[in-house]
Amino acid sequence: MRLFIGIELPDPLKSSAAAAATRVRERIAHVATGAQVRWVMPTNLHITIWFLGDVREPRVEALVASLKEPLDARSFTLRVAGAGAFPQSGAPRAIWLGLVAGREGLLAVHDQLRPRLLPLGFEPEKRQYSPHLTIARVKDVGPPVAEAMRRVLRETDDDVGECEVLSATLFTSRPTPTGSQYEALLRVLLAR
Repeated sequence: MRLFIGIELPDPLKSSAAAAATRVRERIAHVATGAQVRWVMPTNLHITIWFLGDVREPRVEALVASLKEPLDARSFTLRVAGAGAFPQSGAPRAIWLGLVAGREGLLAVHDQLRPRLLPLGFEPEKRQYSPHLTIARVKDVGPPVAEAMRRVLRETDDDVGECEVLSATLFTSRPTPTGSQYEALLRVLLAR
């Protein structure tokens, strides 16, 4: 079972993020003709906190047991605005919408998950956790196309909206012919 922990977005914010992604998509299509970009389906928009990977059933049970109790991280307001790409320079590999509020809250949730996940063998990524809302993944593009894409992203200043984050969610990701489908397995409450 392929699993990750993330933040679910309420439908109004998800719709607004999807509309912003569509505007970015149209502008990128105009300046980066032929670039291979795989856009995230609106129903799958979320903020990943910890990617767990493929997990076998006995570990899933232990994982669920470790996440039953609320996290000692406060609920917070999340605000989405602007856009960018990873890595910071060169050819973009992932296109994201930025977070102008809630970054500290997400980092606190990530930190609170660490003592629950490390004993079960779930290591964090090697690079430092950098909260964002991924809207697309990009295949190799050359320097002129990469710069054109980055220019579009620098000029994107959409204020997508905000929501209150009251929980983190353990998701399963199931591959389908039309892309992955995410399903919430467990919601882990945050402190009020």
